[in-house]
Amino acid sequence: MEYIWILTILVLGVIVTFGIYLTITTVANKIFEKQRWDIRSKNIEITLPLRLQAYERMCLFLERITPNNLLLRLVPSAISALELQQIILHEIREEYNHNVAQQLYVSTHVWEQIVNAMNETVAIVNQAAAEVSADAPAADLAKKVFSHVIEKEVQPSTHALKVLKEEIRNIF
Repeated sequence: MEYIWILTILVLGVIVTFGIYLTITTVANKIFEKQRWDIRSKNIEITLPLRLQAYERMCLFLERITPNNLLLRLVPSAISALELQQIILHEIREEYNHNVAQQLYVSTHVWEQIVNAMNETVAIVNQAAAEVSADAPAADLAKKVFSHVIEKEVQPSTHALKVLKEEIRNIF
């Protein structure tokens, strides 16, 4: 008889202990989940504005390195085709270097598209420069660049801008 009482008390003790354990672990998990959610929310509060700013800067970068915009901005400051080519390439490099840190906030795919757009723009400028003499007027190089851009179905920056905008839409 004493064994039954001891066994009953022991079983009840195990059940109560197990119940307390489940209660404590459930409450602790909820507390930890709430802390994770709070940390995640604070991170979003901090990083979302930075990401949006990065997307804005990348849009601006792509617009600024569009051949049409480059030429409208830079042709008046150059005398020869060689000088215009150098100014354009310098401008593209400066814009890129100014914005390179923004790759932290955009996806790898978007960054690759941005770099491809920049490289295509550089290739267009270099290809056009190879077709005119170095001492030709800057306007001749500008015309060649425009003709190369017209030959392409899509401007180099257009596709990258489209991918960038799609990623922004996915965030929201």
